[in-house]
Amino acid sequence: MPRTGKAKYEYFSDAVEKQAIMMLPKVRELGEAIKALVVGPYTSRFPVEPHVPHPNFRGQPKFDAEKCLGCLACEAVCPADAIAHKDEIDGPTPKRIMIHYTDSCIFCGQCEAACIADHEGIKLSNDWELSFFDRKTAFETIEKELQLCELCGAVVATKDHLLWIAGKLGELVYSNPTLYMSQWMKLGVTNPNLASSQKDNSRSDRIKILCAHCRRETAQPM
Repeated sequence: MPRTGKAKYEYFSDAVEKQAIMMLPKVRELGEAIKALVVGPYTSRFPVEPHVPHPNFRGQPKFDAEKCLGCLACEAVCPADAIAHKDEIDGPTPKRIMIHYTDSCIFCGQCEAACIADHEGIKLSNDWELSFFDRKTAFETIEKELQLCELCGAVVATKDHLLWIAGKLGELVYSNPTLYMSQWMKLGVTNPNLASSQKDNSRSDRIKILCAHCRRETAQPM
């Protein structure tokens, strides 16, 4: 059945509208081509020239040896198990080695988000050229000094972590001998030559830096 005048007009209008919509991407592409002629291409000249990534680029996470507390929060939240630690208590200075495995990292940023040191202990960098000839070398480490229990020698925490907790508690720190003794040791106002006359986990050993087990043993009734 032949179209009437009104039907022909509507059909023609629809065809023009569809054609205009189809031309929009071409117009946009033409605009980008003209812009590239004026300001240059968007792509970089890598590898001829080093590529500078965007400031928000999520590259390799890096520890800050000064700000990291060694609290293991980053290790706990890492979905790829790319962060680990190793405690070395033998030797003159007990230490915790924080390890980041570059070859396992997925650069998700969970470590930085979970960092209790104002997200400064470990941060994503802009480093992205991370090729290795040997995967055994694909890791980075920092060391933090450990505080051991003065009775049993078990690991309490890193010294920086204890001082951070003490700083957050303020005057409430004096409810916990482990914390205020850590502060006093930092200030140098304790005498390391003073020792308890008893070493039988009694109440005389309470004013020391102790692990949770020894703290409970010294506090329970005899």
